[in-house]
Amino acid sequence: MKLGGIKSKENAHDDSVWAVTWVPATANHAPLILTGSLDETVRLWRSDDLVLERTNTGHCLGVASVAAHPLGSVAASSSLDSFVRVFDVDSNATIATLEAPPSEVWQMRFDPKGSILAVAGGGSASVKLWDTSSWQIIATLSIPRPEGPKPSDKSGSKKFVLSVAWSPDGKRLACGSMDGTISVFDVPRGKFLHHLEGHFMPVRSLVYSPYDSRLLFTASDDGNVHMYDAEGKALVGTMSGHASWVLCVDVSPDGAAIATGSSDRSVRLWDLSMRASVQTMSNHTDQVWGVAFRPPGGSDVRGGRLVSVSDDKSISLYDYS
Repeated sequence: MKLGGIKSKENAHDDSVWAVTWVPATANHAPLILTGSLDETVRLWRSDDLVLERTNTGHCLGVASVAAHPLGSVAASSSLDSFVRVFDVDSNATIATLEAPPSEVWQMRFDPKGSILAVAGGGSASVKLWDTSSWQIIATLSIPRPEGPKPSDKSGSKKFVLSVAWSPDGKRLACGSMDGTISVFDVPRGKFLHHLEGHFMPVRSLVYSPYDSRLLFTASDDGNVHMYDAEGKALVGTMSGHASWVLCVDVSPDGAAIATGSSDRSVRLWDLSMRASVQTMSNHTDQVWGVAFRPPGGSDVRGGRLVSVSDDKSISLYDYS
């Protein structure tokens, strides 16, 4: 697999772009790119030429995360203002506003069926699960502390939750925390299973393999990308190469590669069979906060796509084959 730059959009937002995802194609629209920024807006872009389709407003602080329903008709944005806004992709109309005190909201993800939205609750040390038919909370998964506090964990408040990821079968939810620990939950039973150890700095992004509910990829400020057997609690691989924090990770639809973005301003492509970085892209001039592979499906038969966003306010689009 090799990346090729297609297009970059400078000044896509008025401030840092912290979040990006793909909105799957529907009968009404082709695949879209959804971005969220510290300028408090959410924007939808045509995925072939990065032309702005529409802007969604309503948050009063920066947007930290965006998520798209797997059917492509609904999307959500979470903000440092402690609210999640759910809206119709085609009309921009607000469907629901979810309040998530007592702290700001960080990452969120729809489950594979689109029936649950998982929202990482930051300082509340929990993940809230919202039913997407009623937009009511159906569970709160509290992050327990690992046995034996770490030497740096003086206050016990390091369980700040930064990231969430669903397994492809929707039965497991993994959560990355400020102290580097990863918590794995059995969602149908609402039960905490275990922690995954190995990182020693914040885990800002994680993602399961689309074909293996055991295989989890994690990105951390310690500069490393880890591969875990999330069921067996085993660290099965470590990939290093970035010169600074690894802020985001996503896995390709075929499960053969991952992409990462870093504070070193680069996007890297990693071959999982080699467990090595095979390409570095330097389109951005500041920290890269988001990378996302286009999901499979839709009528577009062109090759794969990857998108990245950065503190430099830009969006970069790549193809790969």
